[in-house]
Amino acid sequence: MKHIFTALLALTLFISCSKEKTVTTDYTAKNEQEIKDYIAKNNLTAQRTTDGLYYVINTQGTGTQPTATSNVTVAYKGYFTNGSIFDQSNSAGISFGLNQVIQGWTEGIPYFKAGGSGILLIPSSLGYGPNDYSTIPGGSVLIFDINLISVN
Repeated sequence: MKHIFTALLALTLFISCSKEKTVTTDYTAKNEQEIKDYIAKNNLTAQRTTDGLYYVINTQGTGTQPTATSNVTVAYKGYFTNGSIFDQSNSAGISFGLNQVIQGWTEGIPYFKAGGSGILLIPSSLGYGPNDYSTIPGGSVLIFDINLISVN
């Protein structure tokens, strides 16, 4: 009986040691500093939300103000803090539901009214998180120049 107990204990230790441990990096402080540095370098006047999203309103707009579940048409350019572009629409923009995109857009676009434009500075926690996504490295701050064409 003692040998069975020892064998089970050894097997349990072996199994628990062989499991891969996932390490998730928290980019919160790094992203916050990167955004603050970008704002200072570019002389922007930005507002910060409690979730860590920063936004700049260049033109408020005069049309309808969307909600987090609205369908909108937006022309945009997405880039990193080093200026490298990772995505861009044409001037006609694209239409989508704000509940179908990254959290930074769901939260940020409703600060504008149709016809408005500005910048969203999105920490990775409101973007793609710590994981790589297509050409976007995990933990990346995303910046979007946006033009809210319409609330559909």
